[in-house]
Amino acid sequence: MYEITFVGQAGSTLRAEFDDCEVIVVPGTTILRAELPDQAALSGLVVRITGLGLEVIDIHRVAPSAES
Repeated sequence: MYEITFVGQAGSTLRAEFDDCEVIVVPGTTILRAELPDQAALSGLVVRITGLGLEVIDIHRVAPSAES
């Protein structure tokens, strides 16, 4: 499970771009949470984010939730 934080609050259109991720919008930033199988998938997600002109400010791995 990874969390990627980028600058700005994602609106509904931008959230739709990441329908394969959990999207958490907080004041000033948006966090994408996704379970990714490998580094290539993580890299692909980062490319999608930066390709939309968004500034990534944090990427880190987190323990999967107990619900998973």
